[in-house]
Amino acid sequence: MAASASEGGASKRNADKGHLDQDSKRDVHVFHLATEVAESPDNKIPILLLKLKDILKGPPCGSRELKQLKEDIYYYDLIQYCVLVLAQDYRNIRGQWFTAVQLADILSTACVGLDPKNDAEEFHGKVLPSAADNLMLLARRLQARFLKADEDDDKQDFLRYFHNVTDSLCWLLSDHVELTPHVFQSDQFLQLLLTDDMETTIIMMSVLLSILQLNRTLLLSVKERSIQLILDEIIYELFENTNPVIGSTCIKIMLLIVESHPPTLQMLRSSYKGLSRLLNKLWTGRGFDKDLYQLLELLHVGSFQGVKEQKFYRAACLIQATWRAHQTRKRVKKLPKVVTNLQRSFRAKREQDAQRLEKEREEEDLRHQLQLQRHRALRDFRQRQLSLLEIVPASEIAKHLKQEKEQSAMVIQKVWRGHRQRQCFSQQKSALKEFKAAIIIQRSVLRFLEKRRNLRRDILTWRGPKGLTDTRRQELHAQLEDYVKHHPVTHVTEERTKEQHSQVQEMLGQYLMRRNLERRSELRGEALLAQINTDIELLMSAPSLKEATKKDVELFNCRSAPVAARAKQCHRAMLQSTRGPWWKKLGDEMQDSDTIYADDVDLDLVL
Repeated sequence: MAASASEGGASKRNADKGHLDQDSKRDVHVFHLATEVAESPDNKIPILLLKLKDILKGPPCGSRELKQLKEDIYYYDLIQYCVLVLAQDYRNIRGQWFTAVQLADILSTACVGLDPKNDAEEFHGKVLPSAADNLMLLARRLQARFLKADEDDDKQDFLRYFHNVTDSLCWLLSDHVELTPHVFQSDQFLQLLLTDDMETTIIMMSVLLSILQLNRTLLLSVKERSIQLILDEIIYELFENTNPVIGSTCIKIMLLIVESHPPTLQMLRSSYKGLSRLLNKLWTGRGFDKDLYQLLELLHVGSFQGVKEQKFYRAACLIQATWRAHQTRKRVKKLPKVVTNLQRSFRAKREQDAQRLEKEREEEDLRHQLQLQRHRALRDFRQRQLSLLEIVPASEIAKHLKQEKEQSAMVIQKVWRGHRQRQCFSQQKSALKEFKAAIIIQRSVLRFLEKRRNLRRDILTWRGPKGLTDTRRQELHAQLEDYVKHHPVTHVTEERTKEQHSQVQEMLGQYLMRRNLERRSELRGEALLAQINTDIELLMSAPSLKEATKKDVELFNCRSAPVAARAKQCHRAMLQSTRGPWWKKLGDEMQDSDTIYADDVDLDLVL
């Protein structure tokens, strides 16, 4: 393994040898350690790499010296050694798995804050992914040892080792966030999650939560299949375990997934039917009801917009309830005064009702008394009439009765005529209103017509402005002549007009010629641009030489013999220049690569 690591980094060390020799600030301890590691057998390399822990403790945290020290460790391939030795079996190495845990801590500490300028592509593209993979591989081995251990002390040690390795992985991801998609989609990470042990499940769920919190846009760059597998495992843990720590972490993870990747919400609603009911039944009242209710609301509504609207609705209801409670408290404070007023109003109303009843009773008694008086008066009248009839002689009784009948008939006729006249007046009242309205309208029309006649008479009798005498007319004429004298009109001859017309025609012809030339040049430029774009599209969509067919070759053949000949000549010149000896190209080293064959290209011929 040491030989492979030294051979893998030999080319890089040879390329950077001059740079390293010129820098006098390189750490001597790192150089000696790299030499020992390169010359030692495989089983002693992990023990030697533990010395990096003391070396890294020297410079203060965040200092320039520490950054330079980490670059030295990387350029001497010590980080690559740490990555490789993590994949070993530590049962036959001194310190066993504790040594592996220390190396994982050293690897994460050395990579955090490291950004090599000369070899950044290899560091970010190969070293960091390999480090993450080997850390997860070590975590899987420690998890397996923990599950197989029989004694409690061994189980606690392996659990502590497993926790330390996952912390190292999270520490590495916190500085290099671009690794989170690689870890999230890794099969080893998924296998770490697939465990039935409660303690390791708590640790892995915390790691998953930390990854999602580090990179909120992580789920936008991973495959939907990976998200589906993670969700399956989270929902399995929710229904399989009863530990509130696991439940709280899983609910937070699902909230983060739904917030950062909205299509997941529809996936949960369609693929996991009955999830809301089971979550509400199993995890309500376990200490994380706020997050649980938020997730249940999202599952019930189906969109963040609907949740916001419901939140606004609840806020409005809360404001209304608070306002009503405030108004109720104010009314309760005023309740004694209100009760007093109510009692006063009740007593006043009771007194009014009593007075009204008393008044009605009095009116009823009065009506009764009046009726009795009428009956008594009528009886007295009839009694007096009978007594008078007894006094009247028998020969005059018929005459007296006749007079009584005539007077009664006159009273009846008078009452009837009055009644009939009142009916006729009510019937004629509407006609009387119409008659009065017609009189008013006629009066208004006659007044308007009179005004129009007077106006027409005044217009016909107009005789022009008064006061314009002959003297005034002469004065105005003199003023007009004086104005014409001081403001003469310029006259243009016919010859001058023809000359100006010919000049205008000549200028117009010149303008039209120039416009035609400019238009031709623009059309030519547009045609050239179109041809260039077509050639670019052909070159971009062209297959490789291995995949090219005869039809593809015909697309690039030129039908113009001069152009083809010139292109062939330029190609031969370029081949001769590249195959020639090095001393013939000494003069071309200072030239631009785009201008070496510039004089071999005839632009007029190509166009």
